[in-house]
Formats: sequence, C-alpha cells, structure tokens
Amino acid sequence: MSGTSLDGVDAAMILTDGDQIFEFGDTNYRSYSDAERQVLKDALGKWPEDDTQAALDVIQTAHIEVLAGFDGAQIVGFHGQTLAHDPRGRGTHQIGDGAALAEALGVTTVWDFRSTDVELGGEGAPLAPYFHFACAKWIKATAPVAFLNLGGVGNLTWVDPSLPKPDAEGVCLAFDTGPANAPINDLMMERCGLPYDKDGALASKGKVVDGALELFLEEPYFRRMPPKSLDRDDFGLMLDLVRELDDADAAATMTAMSAAAVMQAMEHCPTSPERLLVTGGGRHNPVMMAMLQAGLDCDVLPVEDVGLNGDMLEAQAFGYLAVRVLRGLPTSGPSTTGVRAAVGGGKISRV
Repeated sequence: MSGTSLDGVDAAMILTDGDQIFEFGDTNYRSYSDAERQVLKDALGKWPEDDTQAALDVIQTAHIEVLAGFDGAQIVGFHGQTLAHDPRGRGTHQIGDGAALAEALGVTTVWDFRSTDVELGGEGAPLAPYFHFACAKWIKATAPVAFLNLGGVGNLTWVDPSLPKPDAEGVCLAFDTGPANAPINDLMMERCGLPYDKDGALASKGKVVDGALELFLEEPYFRRMPPKSLDRDDFGLMLDLVRELDDADAAATMTAMSAAAVMQAMEHCPTSPERLLVTGGGRHNPVMMAMLQAGLDCDVLPVEDVGLNGDMLEAQAFGYLAVRVLRGLPTSGPSTTGVRAAVGGGKISRV
C-alpha cells in the first residue's frame, strides 16, 4: 500500500481464504526519498491523459524493491498510487502496472481495485471495510465496533461482527470522514520544512481557534449522507483558514478540524460502537487522539491494543482483497462505496 500521505510503501503478508484471517505474517516498509516524494506530489491531480511516467517509475521501483524481500507469497495485492479521485465526475486514477509487477516478481498480482466500483456508480473508496469485518471476527468482537484510518484522508468503518458476512445488509457502513493528516503535513512542510507534526509536538503548543474550526465545519461535504469519499486535496480551504495564525495555533486548529470531522462522521453510525479502533499515522499523534477521546462517548484506542498492526493494516487489507478477487467474492457494496450492488473489483495478472 502506498497511501495519500506519500511516506512510502507498506507491505505485509497475510494468510487468508478471502473470508477468514488465519495468520498475519512478515512486514516490510520502503520509505520514499525526498526526491521521490516530490515526484509523486507533483503528479497529484493528474489523470491518465497526463504525463505521469516519472511517478510511475517511482511506484514500480519502490514496490518491486519492497516486495522482493518476501518469500513464499502466492498472490500480491497491488493498490498503486492514487493521483486523482473524483468518483462523481472524472472517475478515479491510480498509477501502477500490475502486469509488469507480476512479471518482475514472478507472482500473480491483483490490481486496479477501484475502477469497476466507480464504473458501476460507486465511490471507489473506502475499500478496506470487508477486511475490517474480518479483523473484528479475528479479535473476537461480538458487539459493533468501528475502525478509523487516519491517513492522508480519514475513513471510518462501522461493523457488526455478530452477523456472518460483510456484504449482508446492516453489517458494514463505511465512508471518508474528511481530511486527516494530509493538510497538517502540508502545513508542516510549508511552515517548518518538516514532513509531519511528530507526536503532535507543534499542535500541543498552540490553541484551537474556534472561528476557523466553525468555518471548516460548514463545508457541504459534512452534510452529505454516506457512503462518500474524498480526494487528498479536496479540503484545500483548511490551509487558507489558518493562513493568518502562528505555526502552533495553525497546527492545533488543523488537528482539531480533522478530529471534528471524525466526530461528525460518528453521528452516522447505525449504533454507537463499543470501541473506536484507530489505525494509520494519526494514531501516533497524542493531541489528535486526546481530542477524539474527549469528543466521543466510546473508548478510542490504537489498533495495537487489540493485537493488530496499525502501520500495516491497509497493506494487509489489499492482500486480503486480492484473495477475494481471485475467488470471485465481492470487495465493496452499497453500504461501503454506494455502488448499486455488491461488486468484486480488480484485474488479475497471472504468471
């Protein structure tokens, strides 16, 4: 998985039949260099007709390097890099050549997970909910639980693990909550020359400016009913709203914006979850986590508290989804992406 935070490629092995999780295996990470990250950032917002060859070269090289470190994989799930996402308009665009990856690795590869969903009227995101359902079964949850991924964009999955299948009615609800780390990272790079606010250090020194927060929450996206999804840069107004603030107050206010987006999202859950399990880089930000805990009625915990790996959960998800595609099982449905009927997306490049 190479996500919207543009930090690097996460890779993980998982043993699964596309229904149950049997075992989590080895993991690996390959960070992007500053130069590679800039190439990818320059490609954001581009579509298939645009020149993205330099970004494609970065993605292919990084994935081949990180995946070459594994032995015994029977199938690879390759998400690629999202450059643009406009499901209600131009569609969705992930760069990455799964056929070339399969040939380089000598392993059957499933890729292009999102296009079919979008073509059939879905949002194409988020795609991890059916995996989250399997995770809820794996941790032996019996009451509804929610998974919150705080990556570049935030996304929420509410699941009821008391039911047998993830695509059954009333089992899953999923959607993007709003911006998470991406705009904060952009602020840190613009103001401080740093890739992110490590441990929320800058935000912890500032105060939240309520006026900017209130203006942020007037964004029409929050009034849309789920399922719904976002592009990384859909909330460019966040930086504008804090433009006149000093660095610490800007960081604190933007962190509060991301947390408030989650609080708004939780109101859409069919019932209050027993726990909110947080994955993605945002769980390492104690300011963000404290804001969430203060604003929600349920326990807010990093996924490590239930034995999962928050750094690798999305990579594991695409391994799981690859097996579902291979078996002809659905990977999304009306309550996760808004697609008209349950659909299995993904191309299979065999070797």
